[in-house]
Amino acid sequence: MANHPAGEEPIKVPRFEEAAGFYTTKQRSKIMSKIKGRNSKPELILRKALWAKNLRFRLHDKALPGKPDIVIKKYKLAVFVDGEFWHGHDWQKLKARLNKNSAFWIPKIERNMQKDRMYNEQLKDMGYMVFRFWSEEVINHTDRVVNQIMLYIETAKDIKIPYIL
Repeated sequence: MANHPAGEEPIKVPRFEEAAGFYTTKQRSKIMSKIKGRNSKPELILRKALWAKNLRFRLHDKALPGKPDIVIKKYKLAVFVDGEFWHGHDWQKLKARLNKNSAFWIPKIERNMQKDRMYNEQLKDMGYMVFRFWSEEVINHTDRVVNQIMLYIETAKDIKIPYIL
């Protein structure tokens, strides 16, 4: 991937395999396999709330860096709903608590955080406003999250952002 933030080198993440010294139980493997990358509960909650406000949007636009969860092209708005574990919420505390397979998980999560910064930069360079919300924030404070988005859109309407296909 090109265009790393501030010239950062991409963080190398080791392969998660027994040959590399990483182990997991069958139960843990089953739990991890059920984690969704899209259409998660928080994402569905936010989409439903935005739809109720008569906002229309695109989902997971592959043409945009990072494939934002929600895209409103009319207002050049990209919204991500990030899982706390995968995107390093309160990272220093979480990092200290990682006991098992930390040689894999620390670079993995730090690489995700690095990619998030890179995608934010690329989207901003394209003229997009980027919102990132933690999944718990969406679940517990949906009204507040929707209000932030609506405030941005109201401001964007006043500014008359040019619509670009």
